[in-house]
Amino acid sequence: MSLIEVDRSAPADREWVTGAIRKLKADQNRSADTHLIAVPMPAFPDIDLYLKDESTHPTGSLKHRLARSLFLYGLCSGLIFEGMEIVEASSGSTAVSEAFFARMLGLPFTAVMAIGTSPSKIALIEREGGRCVLVDDPASVCDVARDIAARTKGHYLDQFTYAERATDWRGNTNLAESIVGQLEMERFPEPEWVIVGAGTGGTSATIGRFVRYRGLATRVCVVDPEDSAFLAAFQEPGCGVTTGGSRIEGIGRPRAEPSFLPTVVDRLVRVPDAASVAAAHFLRHRTGALAGPSTGTALYAAAKLACDMRGAGQSGSIVTLLCDNGMRYLDTYFSDAWVDAQGWDLSPYLTVMNRAWDDGVWTG
Repeated sequence: MSLIEVDRSAPADREWVTGAIRKLKADQNRSADTHLIAVPMPAFPDIDLYLKDESTHPTGSLKHRLARSLFLYGLCSGLIFEGMEIVEASSGSTAVSEAFFARMLGLPFTAVMAIGTSPSKIALIEREGGRCVLVDDPASVCDVARDIAARTKGHYLDQFTYAERATDWRGNTNLAESIVGQLEMERFPEPEWVIVGAGTGGTSATIGRFVRYRGLATRVCVVDPEDSAFLAAFQEPGCGVTTGGSRIEGIGRPRAEPSFLPTVVDRLVRVPDAASVAAAHFLRHRTGALAGPSTGTALYAAAKLACDMRGAGQSGSIVTLLCDNGMRYLDTYFSDAWVDAQGWDLSPYLTVMNRAWDDGVWTG
């Protein structure tokens, strides 16, 4: 019986892929690590709070890391080729970063997102040469993106499925390794808590795996906005609960995405939407840092955990993320008229934050 040979190799394709990977690695190589900023809290002399400022990436958010990893994953897995349409379902920041990398590689890019996405984020995607497709039903963005990719014979990046596997959680300059390395000279080098939001779930999966891999006692807290499905999935993994989604851009989903791994999360905190926005305003007023509402979600929970630690006589450090720059939200979450139109009263939650910050007492 003679040999049967099937050869799919194409030297020209491989040459383009090799060049594309080199460009992505060069972006990583020339980008300095993001800063870990110490944020003083007057009422907590024995607790140190840090913000990992991910807004300083070239595309202005934490999602720069994810987008680069998704492109590398697609290229190294033989899924992305020269001239291919790249498609993503995104609430905004991921698509901004992906449009940046698609443009770098000379690939057309389409982002599918909910119609309520902030105009400033849409403008950023279009500035990078991307095309935006807006849909009325936030729960349909993945299906629409998948259909566009199939119709154009393109590649659907699918951040909600691949975020947890595209990033090497063992190291390789991931976010968790960066945080731990930057804390080495601090008085509490092993954080008590790392607090993150969940959009894909990839960040909490990376950090949760990394602290176990390193044998750290650090615990991971996920913060979840109103009407998101992650709380139900944490309480009962695999329950299949669906919701209406989230009004806090970048975090919260109408379903628990495949990249969310509840088994590596130690605590989940549901934060009211008005509290998320209030905490972002509080951060701006107290520190001058202008951050998006998902940062506010995590900061609100950080204040609660700090009060809990203080009440229990514990010392240690808490780390959370400054996910993106609030300049993207000046016409929405930082607009008094827009906030009022959402029916949000920020004043009670500002009172909670001020009392926690100054007196170490949680009244929420």
